[in-house]
Amino acid sequence: MKRISFLVVTALFALGVAAIAQDEIKVGLYASLTGGQASYGISQNNAIQLGLEEINQAGGVLGKPLKIIVEDDRSTPGESATIVRKLIANDKVCAILGEFASSRSLEGGPICQENKIPMISPGSTNPKVTEIGDYIFRTCFMDSFQGTVMGRFALAKGYKKAAILTDEKQAYSKGLAHYFREYFTKNGGEIVKEQSYSSGDKDFRAQLTSLKAAKPDMVFVPGYYNEVALISRQARQFGLKVPFMGGDGWEGDSLLKVAGNSLDGCYFSSHFSADNQSPVVQGFIAKYKAKFGIVPDCQAALGYDTVKILADAINRAGSTNPAALRDAIAATKDFQGVTGKISLDANRNASKPAVVQTVGEGRYKFVENVEP
Repeated sequence: MKRISFLVVTALFALGVAAIAQDEIKVGLYASLTGGQASYGISQNNAIQLGLEEINQAGGVLGKPLKIIVEDDRSTPGESATIVRKLIANDKVCAILGEFASSRSLEGGPICQENKIPMISPGSTNPKVTEIGDYIFRTCFMDSFQGTVMGRFALAKGYKKAAILTDEKQAYSKGLAHYFREYFTKNGGEIVKEQSYSSGDKDFRAQLTSLKAAKPDMVFVPGYYNEVALISRQARQFGLKVPFMGGDGWEGDSLLKVAGNSLDGCYFSSHFSADNQSPVVQGFIAKYKAKFGIVPDCQAALGYDTVKILADAINRAGSTNPAALRDAIAATKDFQGVTGKISLDANRNASKPAVVQTVGEGRYKFVENVEP
């Protein structure tokens, strides 16, 4: 009798666990929680977890709790594809919150498209990401926009001769360099020298010596914060004193710590400024600081907006059916996020403003908003 009772209890427990699982709506998240771009993934995940708490406290989605299954791709090529396959095949997620880095979204995106599982990237700005197919979305602006913004900004500052230093391993960096170059040269600017490096490099003396000899007015460095901080320090040591400009990849937790004052007076494009006094923005900052003890960066803001947009789309779809959910995400219009009012266009790209920030006094400072 004891044996039978034990089996009955075990069976009932298993049924209870299965019932609980069925009552959850599962979404996958793959992000760089360790490795070279860990700052992005940690900020993104923190804000997504904050948004998740708020969503579930408000009743979840379709009357059920939203569950996010988080996987670390370790900032490593090849990991994203393996993780996305696991999230779809084993975890049976209804949607995936994608990577910040464009190169890793380009790995995971085709698998989502093949399986018809919607994927939304919070921060992959390379245009090729959404060109993967109709199940792939982004809630950030594209490199074609921020490259143009920084090209226009450089010319407005009176810079006529630019040099470019690109990370040849990153689709993000190469794409942003392309659009900056295109706008700058078509509107009267001259690219006097181009050099490249690879993610993980520590010594940039050869490239900087070449750039300095070309006598540019400014240097465009569309890389990630790890290398940008080292590049700027070494540039100042070599006597290359002209301003640097870049994109949203600059905004990482170690940029200011490593760069010191070598980036003071330099500029980069971003998605979010903590200087924005909007009640929506300041409310988000207060909640994030209370939970994590720091001011959120643009990666956090984008992650927060993205999970809220997905939850809104699931509710509007009235279902987790992939096709219905895809259609609901595509119909997102005038969603008020902390990074601005977000609408998705016919190509599943976000139409929204960019922010130009400068570096000084050990922090980022707002310069201007640029509308699309």
